[in-house]
Amino acid sequence: MSEPRRIELSLLGQTLAIRSEAPPDYLRRLAKYLEERVAQLKRSGVSDPVTALSLAALDITDELFRAREDKSRDEGDVGARLGALVALLEKVAPREPSSER
Repeated sequence: MSEPRRIELSLLGQTLAIRSEAPPDYLRRLAKYLEERVAQLKRSGVSDPVTALSLAALDITDELFRAREDKSRDEGDVGARLGALVALLEKVAPREPSSER
């Protein structure tokens, strides 16, 4: 890992100085994404910037949690499918009995 470095981000008209190991371009994309989400809320009638930022954070967090749940459910589905395939294969081609007793 690289050493944390200082980067300045502009977010909602304020400059934030942070230290991170993440690439500066990546952090700028994150800030831009957040600003776009806040702008959407402002266009829909939310006038207070703190309220818009809080609602955007809740919405993004909801997306993260749903994505995690989807991933977990998908992983469970894959495991169940593999188990069913193994059971089918064992019916079609049963294992040879071992000669050790």
